Amino acid sequence: MTGVELIIAALAAGAVAGAGLGAKDTVASMVTDTYQGLKRLVKDRLGDRAAAVAVVEADHTQPESLRAALAPALAESGADTDQMILEQARELLTQLEAPAGKYVVDNRGAKGVVIGDHSSQTNTFN
Repeated sequence: MTGVELIIAALAAGAVAGAGLGAKDTVASMVTDTYQGLKRLVKDRLGDRAAAVAVVEADHTQPESLRAALAPALAESGADTDQMILEQARELLTQLEAPAGKYVVDNRGAKGVVIGDHSSQTNTFN
């Protein structure tokens, strides 16, 4: 993934997460802070490129529209090689991939399932 693709993916994912993140308040706050920090870094790097800054502020959720409007400005400004920006983008994507709850459960085809702390169950299957 190039620097431009990484930044665009993180901005789009952050905008989507901000639109309806179903996580706990602490996780949602952490993601929001990281997303806002990424936007701030990108806008600072874009400088006086007003059209590109407006695109970042608009919270686009579609990577395709972001790529078309933002990719040239990211490359011209050097944002695609700025290590602080790239690290912030990676951090945001990592936070969005992390499960929001305590458990990640896939119980397809399971029988007699108990989920939770300090649970016990006795099953007899025929």
